[in-house]
Amino acid sequence: MGMWILESKGDEHVPGTTRYFDDPERPQAATAESAGLKCDTSGPVPIILVPQPSDDPNDPLNWPLWKRDIILIILSIVSIFATSLGPILAANTITLSLVFVTKFTKIAELTGYFLLGVGIAGILCVPSARIWGKRHLFLLGTIILIFSSAWGGASRSYKSLLWARIFQGIGTAPFEALVNAAVGDMYFVHERGKRMALTNLAVFGGAFFTPILVGKITHTIGWWWSFYFVTIFVAVCLPMLFFFVPEMAYRRSTHLNTDLASTDDLRPFGKPHEAGHSATNSTEIEPHTVADTTPGEAEKGVAEHGTQLVPNSDHSAGADTPLKTWKQKLSPFSGRKTDDDFFKLFLRPFPLFAHPAIFWACLIQGTMIGWTVFIGIMLAAIFIGPPLFWDEVNTGYAYTGAFLGSVIGFLIAGGLADWSAKFMTRKNGGIYEPEFRIVLVIPQTVFGCTGLYLFGVVCSNPTHYSWVLSVFAFGLQVGGMVIGAVAASLYIVDAHRDIAIEAFTCILIFKNFFSFGLTFSAYDWIITGGVYPTFMWIASIQVVISLLAIPMYVFGKKNRAFFHKHDILKMTHLA
Repeated sequence: MGMWILESKGDEHVPGTTRYFDDPERPQAATAESAGLKCDTSGPVPIILVPQPSDDPNDPLNWPLWKRDIILIILSIVSIFATSLGPILAANTITLSLVFVTKFTKIAELTGYFLLGVGIAGILCVPSARIWGKRHLFLLGTIILIFSSAWGGASRSYKSLLWARIFQGIGTAPFEALVNAAVGDMYFVHERGKRMALTNLAVFGGAFFTPILVGKITHTIGWWWSFYFVTIFVAVCLPMLFFFVPEMAYRRSTHLNTDLASTDDLRPFGKPHEAGHSATNSTEIEPHTVADTTPGEAEKGVAEHGTQLVPNSDHSAGADTPLKTWKQKLSPFSGRKTDDDFFKLFLRPFPLFAHPAIFWACLIQGTMIGWTVFIGIMLAAIFIGPPLFWDEVNTGYAYTGAFLGSVIGFLIAGGLADWSAKFMTRKNGGIYEPEFRIVLVIPQTVFGCTGLYLFGVVCSNPTHYSWVLSVFAFGLQVGGMVIGAVAASLYIVDAHRDIAIEAFTCILIFKNFFSFGLTFSAYDWIITGGVYPTFMWIASIQVVISLLAIPMYVFGKKNRAFFHKHDILKMTHLA
């Protein structure tokens, strides 16, 4: 047992466990036949590249780091505008209630319908991304965001705005479901921490900056311009997405997916490498350091879990493979990534709710996001109504705390994610366990649960406590939410990368339907139970959920080993 993580029974290597750092005096071998593992030697300690890149120059892992970062930044920018549509009506509740002459709760439900659109479309993203990759979904989602946001701004009836919100959710779904999975496609394990924190900041942090501006926009030039500005900015992003974000899904040979290996192939190799072939930098991979496939694999085709490869596909491409042409890179489709049936792939996420690690990730990330939506609805009721009687501008400014909390959460998660993983790996003799990512739940619990308790205390008596404390508490809660989202996302990518898309879809389904339900229940809870008791229950529930990280950490490796041997998808004939 290393670092309090229980070992699985037997000697078989557990997928997800990797030798994170390489000993330069004892190069590691990927297989008994291979020459050795490729490494990142840019730092003081050589780090094994996990997963191993192929020799194909079209492999995203072989792209220069600056190129991969530009792609991720573009996706993050579009994600900011896409997810900003979630709370975009938070400061406009009273205004829209008067414009459409409808109940306060009906306006709050418009956010719920947006989340419903995200949840439904997210389910369809899985089979489409598995079969044809992610690029076409990012492009389609962006186009839908442009026309649906213009539709929302032009809506002059409640029913029209409701349908515009549903389509806005559909356009947002690819960015919520696939951006985190793209980090797993383009980056090695030791590069993912800060990038995953960035994508989660984009997906969650940008959403909290929106209400700050929307209140002022509504008060100055009209509520419809909040949608029109999203239309304009997303339209500007569309050419960047089209020209600079190629397909990042790639068929890679099984023996290169060292983080998914079921046998311990990371054993010492007896002879040192020849000069020029001993190690490489993660952004400039020497060709022929490791063979991409054996002749038998090239003939038969091999794949990671959940995919099927065919002859002459990317899996058999080597260093002599020509780079794709500019026209090929711009194509929304670049061939099938699997031969699996669409309907089978559509059903794949649902059995995974029975997978403890995935259900744990749903709870850790989904409930905190739900409470954030809950607080957003409460802000309108508490600040706009008596006794404070704030207008849209001041209510929008109340989201300053949430935005700053998301940024601070990003900085904490980005600073701790990779550092803690490397520190614990050194303490564990150079063996990396994905469970090391779970330690981020500690700061999530401290910030998030403190924020929930404090918000309940302060908002139960808003005339006694300063409004600053409410804003501060909201910021703490959001900071904890971002940290928890990073922890859950990193753990899924590192421990179960082969089913990462399905896992993120499970999280998306859970958090959006959970939040959708809260939009219908929030006011009833507050009216029936009161602000203070309701938030004491919510905060206590979150504490219990956070404590589930302890058994997940201790038994996580056993869980990985068990579900590798007892594959849920194979048992349900969906593999």
